Formats: sequence, C-alpha cells, structure tokens
Amino acid sequence: MSIRKVVKYGEESLRQPSKEVHKVSQKIKNLVADLLDTMYAQNGVGLAAPQIGEHYRVFVIDTSTGNEPLNPIVFINPKIIKKSGAVISHEGCLSFPEAFTDVRRYSDVMVKAMDRNGRSFVLEAHDGSLLARAIQHEFDHLDGILFIDHVINRFEAEEVLKKCNLPDIQLDKILAEPELEEKIEVLMKEKIEKEAKAQKEKADKQEGAEG
Repeated sequence: MSIRKVVKYGEESLRQPSKEVHKVSQKIKNLVADLLDTMYAQNGVGLAAPQIGEHYRVFVIDTSTGNEPLNPIVFINPKIIKKSGAVISHEGCLSFPEAFTDVRRYSDVMVKAMDRNGRSFVLEAHDGSLLARAIQHEFDHLDGILFIDHVINRFEAEEVLKKCNLPDIQLDKILAEPELEEKIEVLMKEKIEKEAKAQKEKADKQEGAEG
C-alpha cells in the first residue's frame, strides 16, 4: 500500500490508548498493509498502528533475519493472556530514532489475537526471545505505554535520549513493576559477576602472554 510517517517520541498521540477493531474491514486490511510496508522500509522488527497515527488495536511483527524469508505476523485486538519470567531487554523503537536502552520484560508470553483475515489464534513466545520481547513492546503501544516506561537505569536512559535530541523521560509514566524488578535485580547481579569474571580471565591471559 504505502509507507507512512512514523510518529516520534514527544508527540502526545503516542500516549493515547487505541480502540478495538470491531470488524476486519478493507480499511483495517489497508492499515495492516501500510504497517508492514512502513516497518520494512524502516528495517524495523515491529510497528503498532498508533505509531503511524492510527489508534486501532493493531500491530505487526517480523523477527526474520538475514537471508530468512519474511515472516510477518499480524495482531488485531491482541490480549496477553499469560506472562512469566524476566529478561533484561536492550531495546529501541522506530519512534525513538537511534535511542537504545535496557528495559524490563517478561521472558515468556502467550498472546491471543486475530490475523488479517479475522481468524483467531494463540501464539506463545519463550526464553526472552526477540518475538517475546517484541510482542510486549508493540502491545504496550496500544495502551499509550512506551518502552522507556520499563527503564532499568533512568539516568542512563536520560543520557541516551539527550544524545539523540529526544525529549526527557516522563517520570510520571515510569511503571512500578515490583515482581519484575526483583527478578531483574538478580539478573543484573549475575550479569555484573559474569562481566567481572570475563574481564579477569582476559587480564590473566594478557599477563600470561606478556610473561
């Protein structure tokens, strides 16, 4: 169909909740086509309708990489019916050009939605996969929630936004997620210990080579 302009962070429309689709009409099918065309043109993994100024509960995802054939998945009126686990997700967003930061996500999700033909389906994604994280990211857009609302290190994220000439984080939008935060703290500790161990091994190797 056509490549649409992507709404950028700072525009209030990104914070507006979207309405359910009552019928998968030609208008909705055209919207899906525009979402896919725009996502591929921007080399994105996912795109939600509010990001092109259409406030319907619709988003698209394609996690194929390299020489893999395109594998678009269309979600209309999605509902996350199960979520568990935790993962540190390094994310960006087409509405936040060049900005990336670590956020909290569930590692496993189950979602129920309709496809572009109005057929209902259930999809599971596990182990903090790109698909699992993308589903949560795009689903959030439908409720006016942005990935930086799940930020792990607010100060680090603010520096990233500043470098990218994007507006500051909206502090009142940051989500309290005690269940996830507790699990993420454990993961962060494991990550720091792993990095420290790797640095020590590298230093030991260099010392051995010099000796």
